[in-house]
Amino acid sequence: MAKKEIKRILVANRGEIALRAIRTIKEMGKVAIAVYSTADRDALYLKYADAAVCIGGEKSAQSYLNIPAIIAAAEVTDADAIFPGYGFLSENEHFVEVCEKHGIAFIGPSTTVMNLMSDKSKAKDVMRAAGIPVIPGSDGIITNMDDAKKVAAEIGYPVIMKASAGGGGRGMRVVEDESYLENAYLAASSEAEGAFGDGSIYMEKYIKKPRHIEMQIIADKYGNVLHLGERDCSLQRRHQKLIEESPAILLDEKTRQELHKTAVQATKYIKYENAGTFEFLADENKNFYFMEMNTRLQVEHPVSEMVSGVDIIELMIKVAEGEELPSQDTIELKGHAIECRITAEDPIKFLPNPGKIKQWIVPGGRNIRVDSHCYTGYIVPPHYDSLIGKLIVWGENRERAIAKMQEALREFEVGGIKTTIDFHKKMMANPDFASNNYDTKYLENYKG
Repeated sequence: MAKKEIKRILVANRGEIALRAIRTIKEMGKVAIAVYSTADRDALYLKYADAAVCIGGEKSAQSYLNIPAIIAAAEVTDADAIFPGYGFLSENEHFVEVCEKHGIAFIGPSTTVMNLMSDKSKAKDVMRAAGIPVIPGSDGIITNMDDAKKVAAEIGYPVIMKASAGGGGRGMRVVEDESYLENAYLAASSEAEGAFGDGSIYMEKYIKKPRHIEMQIIADKYGNVLHLGERDCSLQRRHQKLIEESPAILLDEKTRQELHKTAVQATKYIKYENAGTFEFLADENKNFYFMEMNTRLQVEHPVSEMVSGVDIIELMIKVAEGEELPSQDTIELKGHAIECRITAEDPIKFLPNPGKIKQWIVPGGRNIRVDSHCYTGYIVPPHYDSLIGKLIVWGENRERAIAKMQEALREFEVGGIKTTIDFHKKMMANPDFASNNYDTKYLENYKG
């Protein structure tokens, strides 16, 4: 297959991931082009880009979701590729098609495989056909209450209703018995319609005390697949991940190898290309079940980079250029990495707290990484996700990584707005976290 060098890359995103991508693009000797909304005119990443184009107003629909404006920015700056990051248009099939129509490379998977995995009920069918374990549930979407009752009776209560086109916990309801089924179905469907414009709902068996384990993969045009190990993302609030780590110490070595093999098998089955993540739920007996696939880069990708020594964005660009990936035996997974998401939120109620940062002092030292676009004087806008930074550490083992994270959090000072730094300090000192005694529901009853 022909290789085609990419020289000028437009980063169709904002915040910390935009700066993260720009750094790698420039390290590779390529031209980095930024886009921004009127709310982000003072963003730090604009300072380091080779060019920057304003693409619209402060609301996402006016700017970062504005496909014509982004394509126009790419054309006026002669970009030959677009890097989407995560969120916004990163999993938008129409956007990929528009890029292709304008002769602009999309640094990500094809529309075919994106379509295959975007509908979560359809994705389960595909994985089942690939021989991948999936959570028992409905065969596609639930179309009426009779179907819902029949499926729930077959798989047994409790069950969980999920939005077929959704994510982030929207359009999701747990049902303990049949008396709550109809109300849960209607509520989930209504919420899904409002959030995603699609009220389709499917049903799964609800796994009690689950752990959220995911696999980072990347594949090239030649059928080669690399995995960069697994991540444990079980510490969540309202289905939003707060702390991620790699490797997942829940797994014994036999189960770990089986999970790695499963992810590679699934990647090859769907003929996937570029970076992606398979997400699994593990039950109390360490049985794991496919949950969904994210056909993009993940927020928590740095923990996989820290244990593998690989720059995932660099590999994504090389794959898009037609380069062949190295073999799996060139990847050595070492030590333990932890990521704490620092958000502009109240650390107790987790309510957004945008505003002006009056003090910004980040930690430093060996094996400490801060991915952020913030600085003293920066005004955190209220229009976007509240993530303002990611603190990532690496240690020889989990105990050293936790100790390093505790010290790094003590050094991290943000003034003027509330952040989740204090929450993370408490979690790093939490005996349950230290002893691996938690699940995805742990924070629902956590009092701090």
